[in-house]
Amino acid sequence: MNTLKRISRVFETAEEILFDDSSKIIIMSDCHRGDGSWADDFARNQHIYFYALSYYFNKGYTYIELGDGDELWENSDMTEIVQTHSHVFWLLSKFYREGRLYCIYGNHDIVKRSEKFVEKKLWEYYDEAQKRHVPLFKNIKFHEGLILKHKITGKKIFLLHGHQGDLLNDQLWFLARFLVRYFWRPLNVFGIRNPTRTAKNYYKKIAVRKRLTKWVEKEKHILIAGHNHKPSFPELSESPYFNDGSCVHPRCITGIEIIDGYIMLIKWHVKTRDDGTLFITREILDGPRKLNDYKG
Repeated sequence: MNTLKRISRVFETAEEILFDDSSKIIIMSDCHRGDGSWADDFARNQHIYFYALSYYFNKGYTYIELGDGDELWENSDMTEIVQTHSHVFWLLSKFYREGRLYCIYGNHDIVKRSEKFVEKKLWEYYDEAQKRHVPLFKNIKFHEGLILKHKITGKKIFLLHGHQGDLLNDQLWFLARFLVRYFWRPLNVFGIRNPTRTAKNYYKKIAVRKRLTKWVEKEKHILIAGHNHKPSFPELSESPYFNDGSCVHPRCITGIEIIDGYIMLIKWHVKTRDDGTLFITREILDGPRKLNDYKG
C-alpha cells in the first residue's frame, strides 16, 4: 500500500479526543521499558521518567504515549516488564483511573493491538507484596492513531507512532522482531549495531521525517509522531510535523507539552548544584508557540 494512503487510513479511523485552551497534555513515546537487564535502555532514565510523570500527574495533565512504550521485540514476557518497572505502571494506572491516559502502539509493541494480549497481560498484574492480582488497565484500548480535536476551532492534531509505511517495521514487523530478538540482541553486547532500528540509523531517521512531512503537506493537518527518537519542532513557516523524541536518550527524556493553547518541546534531565548534589529539572527546548499560529 502507498505510504501516504497507509497513513491516511490510520487518520480516517482514529478516535477523536476533544481538547481546548484549558487542556494540559503531555506527549511522550519510545520508552522501550524492558526487563531490567543490560539491554533495558529505559533503565538508565527510569528515575527521570518517574519524576517527570509524577509532576504531570500532580499538575493535572493528560498523558498520551505515542507507541513503543514497552520493548516487546527484545522481550517476550510483558509480565516481567510490568514487575520490573512496577512503580511506573502503578503511576500510569493512576492516570488511567482518572481518565487521563491514552496509548498508541508502535512497531516494538505492536502486539498490543491484540485485545486478547492486552486483556491477559495488562488488565491486571500479580502484586508480590499483596500476594494477589490487582487491577492495572482494565478495559484499556490501544490505538494505532488518535486525533486531538479543538472544541472551538475544530483544528485537528494527528497522533501516531510513525512506523507506518516502513516495510520492515510495519508490514514485516514479525520478521524484524525475530531478527532483533534472536540475532541482533545477542550481538549488541559486543557493540554490533542493529541495522533494523530506525533510532540508530541516520538515513532511516531522515526517511521517516520526509514520509510524515509529505503527508502533512498533502493533508494540511498538524502531526505529532515518535519512532525515530529525533525531536522535531517546526518554525511557523514550516510544515507542522512534530516529533517528541524519546525517553531513552543517553542523559535525558524529551516530550511535547500542549497547555493553554500553546505547544512546546521539553526535556527532563539531571543537573548538579554547586554543592555536588544532583537534581532533576525540566527545560523548554523550543517554543512555546500558539497552536493556532500553525497552518493546518
